[in-house]
Amino acid sequence: MSGIGASAIVSINQTANRFQSSIVLRWKGKAIDVKSILGLSLTLLSSQEYTLEVHGPDEAEAKAAMIAAFEKHGLRVIAG
Repeated sequence: MSGIGASAIVSINQTANRFQSSIVLRWKGKAIDVKSILGLSLTLLSSQEYTLEVHGPDEAEAKAAMIAAFEKHGLRVIAG
């Protein structure tokens, strides 16, 4: 299993921080706050699939942007 690069983590984090909504990844019983660089860097592996949960006032826009950001970096994410 290989982790993703720092530039991908920063890019995903910056995308998440553009939105007011709560953005969380679920993986193996863990909840990862996508707005936390530390949480992302300790968790993201390119060989895994994650469930994306978005809740808040700009939910639709945030979900679309986050799916695109993850796919751009070769990460598999499904909207929950």
